[in-house]
Amino acid sequence: MTTTFDFTGRTALLTGAASGLGLAMARAFVGAGAKTVLFDLDEDGVRVAADALNADHPGQVTALVGSITDPAAVAAACEAAVAFGGRLDVVMNNAGISGNGPSLDLDEATWRRGIDINLNGAFFVAQAAGRIMAEQGGGSIVNTASMYGVVAAPERAAYCAAKAGVVALTKVLAIEWADRNIRVNAIAPGYVRTALTETLAAQGRLDLDALNARVPAGRLGTPEEIASASLFLASDASAYVTGQTLVADGGWSSYSYL
Repeated sequence: MTTTFDFTGRTALLTGAASGLGLAMARAFVGAGAKTVLFDLDEDGVRVAADALNADHPGQVTALVGSITDPAAVAAACEAAVAFGGRLDVVMNNAGISGNGPSLDLDEATWRRGIDINLNGAFFVAQAAGRIMAEQGGGSIVNTASMYGVVAAPERAAYCAAKAGVVALTKVLAIEWADRNIRVNAIAPGYVRTALTETLAAQGRLDLDALNARVPAGRLGTPEEIASASLFLASDASAYVTGQTLVADGGWSSYSYL
């Protein structure tokens, strides 16, 4: 039994990989030896990310452009990953959007967009990957949920509903596909310091001091910490783990804050 994060000879597909957590995950998988496919709607961003990774790991990374809400584009991306690496061993189902606002003011379009990207898109990616993995004899899928799929917060109706759906979807697929040697787990990050977080703080839309005070660990997470947890769930080190959601939030969801 191996407990190392060695992905040499394996192929990983990562959605939402142009920036933020997805890019940190991509760096982790490339560094662990995986042939890595970046899939993102941001054409310029995903190509820049792939070029930067290939500069240090020539020929190990390729970029694909598309939306996870388009089942045909998702299926094509999964097939392209097989063509690139010979197999599809790992899928990091990471693409998503945030969003908050009073529920009484939430319009239909905003609600539907949140559910479509964060839940429907996650299902389309998992389904397309699962079909390939079932044929090849197994694989590992890691969905990005959120601590707000495990606990609730005000003014995040669509986001919390979708991420809670991702947690439940993870369990369903894990049960269904276990006999096909496909593991399905989820990572549920808390607040993480990314470029977006810094921008929101600079705009006065996010109070980092208040967040740090609320987190039992006393700080926000880093993208690299979330990537490391995701690497564990995708690796042979977690070979007997499936249907689980690993919450990486510095203790936020464990603390009944007064």
